[in-house]
Amino acid sequence: MQIYADNAATTALSPKVLEAMTPYLTEIYGNPSSLYRIGSAAKVAVEESRQTIANLIGAKNANEIYFTSGGSEADNWAIKGVCRMLKAKGKNHIITSKFEHHAVLHTCEALTKEGFEVTYLDVYEDGLVRPEDVKNAIRENTALVTIMYANNEIGTIQPIAEIGKICREAGVLFHTDAVQAMCNVPINVEQECIDLMSLTAHKFHGPKGCGALYVRRGVRIQNLIDGGAQERSRRAGTENVAGIVGLAKAMELGISTMEERNTRLTKMRDRLIEGLLNIERSRLNGSQTHRLPGNVNMCFEGIEGESLLLRLDLAGVSASSGSACTSGSLDPSHVLLALGLPHEIAHGSLRLSFSDDNTEEDIDYLLEVVPKIVEYLRSFSPLWDKIISE
Repeated sequence: MQIYADNAATTALSPKVLEAMTPYLTEIYGNPSSLYRIGSAAKVAVEESRQTIANLIGAKNANEIYFTSGGSEADNWAIKGVCRMLKAKGKNHIITSKFEHHAVLHTCEALTKEGFEVTYLDVYEDGLVRPEDVKNAIRENTALVTIMYANNEIGTIQPIAEIGKICREAGVLFHTDAVQAMCNVPINVEQECIDLMSLTAHKFHGPKGCGALYVRRGVRIQNLIDGGAQERSRRAGTENVAGIVGLAKAMELGISTMEERNTRLTKMRDRLIEGLLNIERSRLNGSQTHRLPGNVNMCFEGIEGESLLLRLDLAGVSASSGSACTSGSLDPSHVLLALGLPHEIAHGSLRLSFSDDNTEEDIDYLLEVVPKIVEYLRSFSPLWDKIISE
């Protein structure tokens, strides 16, 4: 049996999305900046997709949507663009959390070399940022608050509307990385007081290499990529027309089916969590209630996450121990360390993430194989022997 349970890393391209993209890879392949017919047709497709995306997230204007190569570029552009613009006004302070995606953390780290200060908020054992901590951290020189909508490893959903309201009342810009949340939770940028928001298509059955940045009208932001007049002279580079069409189509499909899918995935998720918690010395990482429907993140004491993944792969299960962007690292997850877990427990983590394509039969199989693999790995683990002898 083969099970793909790493949908937080990437998802399979939807056949309907591929169908929507195909004409722009084969027939309507013109450059959108060109004046001839297939160029103009490509331009129309880009602008129709921009309007679709704006409507789906509750933006007031299609021109608030800028297309990027993905979530990491959108995060970099939002944070660097705002902060560099506001530095001249004496705003050199950034607020973020300790368990953001590295696209945010490394961007903030890079800005410290330009004279910015960064406050890293705690996320507590439940994996949630406290709105009052955001409020208390805001200073007169705060340029930006950037808090992810849902964590990419443990799936916890943050109180974005509350944080957005606090920032709006304080006159501080608010950015959220919604890469994991899009098409998994309802998002309305106006109602939630979001000024900038990042997203990427491949997390919800769209193509890799295409994302978007929402920038609320009136928010000034420096360019990240110069060199052309594309995206209203804000982001140079020939548009990825097929990718943009695929992004819009994937969002349209994902949001239209979200309620039904979430009901099904939540039931599957909770059944898997309940079963895995029967394993001795296991724990769920983060809140079970404020959690993405398709995310299960567990730790099993006495084993290494890498060994667990390799044994699962042999059993036909594709899973991960954390972010795909750090899969080559042997260090424990910074997300789990931020929750207060000791290194030896954080090392034994497993992330299982599901999508439309997963079934109840997948959960049955996981509940059969994961306990057996954990037991097998513990059978020759000196660390486990030490744990059970204490």
